[in-house]
Amino acid sequence: MRGSKVRKLILDGQGSYLGMEKGCFVVRDKEGNEKRYPLFENEIGEVVLKSGNSVSTGALASLGFWDIDCLILTQKGKPVAMLRSLDDDSHVRTRLCQYEAYQNGKGIEIAKQFVMSKIEGQNIVLSKYGLERHVLPLKIDLEGVKLTAFEAKYSKAYFQRIFALFPEKLRPQNRETFLAYDGMNNTFNLAYEVLKWKVHRAIVKAKLEPYLGFLHSVQFGKPSLVCDFMELYRYLIDDFLIEYCQNLKARDFIVKTERLSRKKKGKREYLNDSKTSDLMRKLNAYFEGKVEIPRIKHGKRQTIETLINEEALLFAKYLRNEREKWAPRMTCVRLSD
Repeated sequence: MRGSKVRKLILDGQGSYLGMEKGCFVVRDKEGNEKRYPLFENEIGEVVLKSGNSVSTGALASLGFWDIDCLILTQKGKPVAMLRSLDDDSHVRTRLCQYEAYQNGKGIEIAKQFVMSKIEGQNIVLSKYGLERHVLPLKIDLEGVKLTAFEAKYSKAYFQRIFALFPEKLRPQNRETFLAYDGMNNTFNLAYEVLKWKVHRAIVKAKLEPYLGFLHSVQFGKPSLVCDFMELYRYLIDDFLIEYCQNLKARDFIVKTERLSRKKKGKREYLNDSKTSDLMRKLNAYFEGKVEIPRIKHGKRQTIETLINEEALLFAKYLRNEREKWAPRMTCVRLSD
């Protein structure tokens, strides 16, 4: 659509409605105010639906037919589902090549690339804040299961250094992922969930299999290729949070008692609703910030979100042997205007 403007429709309040009428997406808020977006005048690139809003089946059908990304969020802003077109599974060759790479030596080289790129990204953040960089040994043995242990060693040292940048009263002792108790680690976990959606969507659009990765283990319910690709961009989230969290106070967090297992309950700390909404809004804007990496076809700059989408496409080309090499394009964390 030449001359069209890419838009995102985000229903993140309460009581809004998304429908389809006479070739237009229609958004109505709970007060009855209405906005129309003609499908053929504005290129709708993504629709975000938060729990508490409603959508018509006509709008869902149009989203599926025109292959428009649709993300479903919980009330707290956690991505839980997305709408996919039936045609998404029609590109079998890419997935066949992905399976073949998993079985041969190509998969090991890919896993190495994910690890080394993650450490490179961490060094970018460490350099920005004047912290001690990782020093890699001259000879690195990265074979098989040793890869994850090698990565974990550097990540532990990395978080010990960057956590010193956070407000002292909120500073965590260690990086905790699943079922973290403290508010700062849960803030990291929420921001990483947003990154996970961006990566998952990019992988699906590149016709790759999200659950067949090369670095992370392949197991039920784990999108291991998504986890692999997230390693390339976690450092960007880290940099965002270092700056965002500087002005956070203890009163910005709330404590909830949750059931951790059938017989055990525990208290966990989260950002309050107001700060959660603010974080999500600013993080989504961050993904729209531009970095100095040329686009595949044209342009000297692109958004972080486009960079993720392009990298998945380049990776798929590498798997199909349409490119001899694949080296993720890393960017400095300071965004251009």
